Amino acid sequence: MKKVRSGGGWPAVAYTFRKAQEAGGLRKLWKAMRSKNACKTCALGMGGQRGGMVNESGHFPEVCKKSLQAMVADMQGGIGPEFWKQYTPAELKSLTPRELENCGRLTHPVLFTPELKRFQPISWDDAYKRIVIKLKELSADQTFWYFSGRSSNEAGFLLQLFARLYGTNNVNNCSYYCHQASGVGLTSVTGSGTATITLEDLDHADLVFVIGGNPASNHPRLMRTLMQVRRRGGQVIVINPLVETGMVRFNVPSDARSLLLGSEIASLYVQPHIGGDLALLTGIAKRLVELDAHDSAFLQSSCDHWWTLKAHLLATPWEEIVEKSGVEATQINEIAERYAQAKNAIFSWTMGITHHAHGVQNVQAIGNLALMRGMVGRPGAGLMPIRGHSNVQGIGSVGVTPKLKDAVFQRLQNHFNVSLPTTVGRDTMACMEGSASGDLKLGFCLGGNLYGSNPDANYAQQAIENLEMMVYLNTTLNTGHAFGLAKETIILPVLARDEEPQPTTQESMFNYVRLSDGGPQRLAGPKSEVEVIATIAERALGPTEDASASADDAPINWKSMQQTGKIREAIAEVIPGFQQIKDIDQSKQEFQIGGRTFHEPKFPTGSGRAQLHAHELPALRGQGADQLRLMTIRSEGQFNTVVYEDYDLYRGVERRDVILIHPDDIKRLGLDPSMTVTVRGPAGSLGNVRLHAFEEIRPGNAAMYYPEANVLVSRQVDPDSKTPAFKGVVVTVEREQLAVV
Repeated sequence: MKKVRSGGGWPAVAYTFRKAQEAGGLRKLWKAMRSKNACKTCALGMGGQRGGMVNESGHFPEVCKKSLQAMVADMQGGIGPEFWKQYTPAELKSLTPRELENCGRLTHPVLFTPELKRFQPISWDDAYKRIVIKLKELSADQTFWYFSGRSSNEAGFLLQLFARLYGTNNVNNCSYYCHQASGVGLTSVTGSGTATITLEDLDHADLVFVIGGNPASNHPRLMRTLMQVRRRGGQVIVINPLVETGMVRFNVPSDARSLLLGSEIASLYVQPHIGGDLALLTGIAKRLVELDAHDSAFLQSSCDHWWTLKAHLLATPWEEIVEKSGVEATQINEIAERYAQAKNAIFSWTMGITHHAHGVQNVQAIGNLALMRGMVGRPGAGLMPIRGHSNVQGIGSVGVTPKLKDAVFQRLQNHFNVSLPTTVGRDTMACMEGSASGDLKLGFCLGGNLYGSNPDANYAQQAIENLEMMVYLNTTLNTGHAFGLAKETIILPVLARDEEPQPTTQESMFNYVRLSDGGPQRLAGPKSEVEVIATIAERALGPTEDASASADDAPINWKSMQQTGKIREAIAEVIPGFQQIKDIDQSKQEFQIGGRTFHEPKFPTGSGRAQLHAHELPALRGQGADQLRLMTIRSEGQFNTVVYEDYDLYRGVERRDVILIHPDDIKRLGLDPSMTVTVRGPAGSLGNVRLHAFEEIRPGNAAMYYPEANVLVSRQVDPDSKTPAFKGVVVTVEREQLAVV
C-alpha cells in the first residue's frame, strides 16, 4: 500500500462520502453529525448546544474521520436472533476487531453459559433477575465496576453511587490504562489533574510541543489549531520515535488554502528512543539552566524545590542524557534554544508519555520544563494532556475512582444521608488480578472493552473466565464479547449518546461541560444506560422484600434516578465546580469547571505553589544484540480498541498483523522480509507476523498494532499511577519457515 505524503486532504473528503453511503446517504449523515450532542470520540470538546461539528470556540465546521466512523457505526442495522444461532463464541474469536464492530448494533440482551455453549437472546426481565440474584449472593468486595469514557456524567455518577451503596470501592475507569499517569503527575505538579489551559489559550501560543502522540491520526481536529500556530509564525516541536506523516504535513479539509496547498506542521521533529523521553526532557531542562534561559523570579516566587532541581540538573552528566535518550546534545540544545525564544508555549502529550513504567515521572518532567520558564499560571501557555475518550475526564470528575476525594466523600454521604464504604478499592489491574485469583466473582462493565484494553491478553482472558458473572453494557460487539467470557456472561444493549431519550452531559479535556440533547432511537430494543443502572440498583438495593415498604423509604429513590435531571441535581450538590450542571438542560448554558485553569500563578497545592520534581534517569531497555524496544500503536482507521479499517493509510500499511521495523534492524537481525516471524515479548509470543520495513521509525525500536499486540505486553505498571507499560516492551523477532503468500 502506497503511503500518502500528507494527512487529511482529499482522501479524507472522499472517505467522508464513502461513510455517508454506508450510513444511508450524505443528508442522513449530515443530520446526525449536526445534532446537538457532544462528539462520541475524542475529548477535544466538539458538539453540544452549538450543534455538532462546532468546537468550544464556536468554529464551524469541525469534523474528523474518527467522529464520522463512530457515528456511522451507531447507524448500523441491528443484530437479529439468527446471528446468535450462527456464531458461537469460537466463531466470534475468529473475527477481527473490525469485523466484530461491523456485525451491527446490539438490540436485545444475550446470555452465555458453558452449558449453552453460545449466546442466547433473553428478555430484559430475565437479564435483570440473573444479575440481581448474583449480586445478592456475593459480598460487595467480590465485585468490581469498570467504566468507559464514552458514557455520560449521569451514568457514571449513578453507577459509582450504586456500587458504593452496594458496599465496594472497586470502582475504576478506563483512564487507568491510558491517562491516569497524566492525572497523578499533574496533580503532583499543579494540584489539579487536568489541562491548565482553555481552547482559546492555543490561539495565543507561539510554540506547541507535541510529545509522544499522533493527533493527526487520533485527534485530527487538533491539526487545524497546529496549522494556525504555524501560520502565525509559531513553531510546533514534535517528539516521537516514529515520524508520523500527518505530523509533518497535513491538509486541513475545513480550510480551503490548507486543503489545496497543504500545511507544514512540525517545525522540528525529534526521534528519541522508546523510553528515552525522561532523559530527553531532563536534558532540555539542563540546557535551559546552562543558557540562563529559566525564569528565576517565577521559580523562586511560585514553585517549591527549585534549588533541589537545579542542583540535580547540573549534576546529571550529558553523556548519561545522550545515552539514555538517544538524542544528540546538539539537537537537545536546538530544542532548548527554540523554547527559550518562545513567548507562549504549550506542552501537549498523549500515551507515548503515559504508557511507561515511569509515566508519572515523564509528566512531572514536562511540568518542570513548563514551570522553568513560567509557562504555567498565565494566559496563552500551559499543560495539555490530549485525552482520548470524549468523557473519560468527566467520568473521573463525577467520582469514578477507587478512592473519592475527601470533599466528595463527605458531600455524597451528607446529600443522600448514607454511609459509604471506607475499604481500599482496587485499581483496574488489581481487579484483573483479583479475578484471576478468585477473590473477585463478578464484573460490571459500563461500555468499553476491558479485555481488549489489558496488557498480557492471555492473562486477561483467563482472569475474566474465572469470574462467576460478567455484565457488559455496549452498543456493538468487540473482542471482549468473544474472549472475555465468564462462567455466566450477559450483554445488555444500550443506546448511543445521540439516541438517549433525555439530555446528558460530557466533559472535554479543557474542563468544559457540554450538554447532549439525545435524539430518536434508531432501533427497537436497546435501553438508556441510566435506566438500566437505576433498574438494577432498585432491584438489588430497594425495599423489595417488605410489601409495605415504598421506594421513598429507601436512602435513594432509584426509580426517580432514571431521570437524568435528578442525577444532575445530585452532581451539582456533590461534585465541586459542577454547580451549574443542575439547570443546564433548562439554561442550555455550557460551562467550564472552576479551579482547573491557571491563568495566575496560584495553585491548589499544600503550599499554594507549583511543585518541581527531580528524577533519576531510568536505564534504556532493550539494548541487547537481538532485542528491540516495542511500542503498541493505533492505526489511522482506529479509535482506542475499536478498529474501523484494517489498513493504515498514513503509514502505508495494508494490514494489522505486522511489525514495523527499520530496514537497518531487518538487516542487523538477519531477517528476510519474505518470511513471517514470531515476535516474543515478556508476556507471550505472536506468530505469523509479517515484517514491514519502515524507515520512519528510529532504529533499535519497533511498533505493532494495539490491541492485537497486547499478548506480548507484561502486566508491569507505573507504581504511582498503576498504568501499564505498553511502550518500551523488550522483544525479540525470530524467523519462521513459511514464506509469505
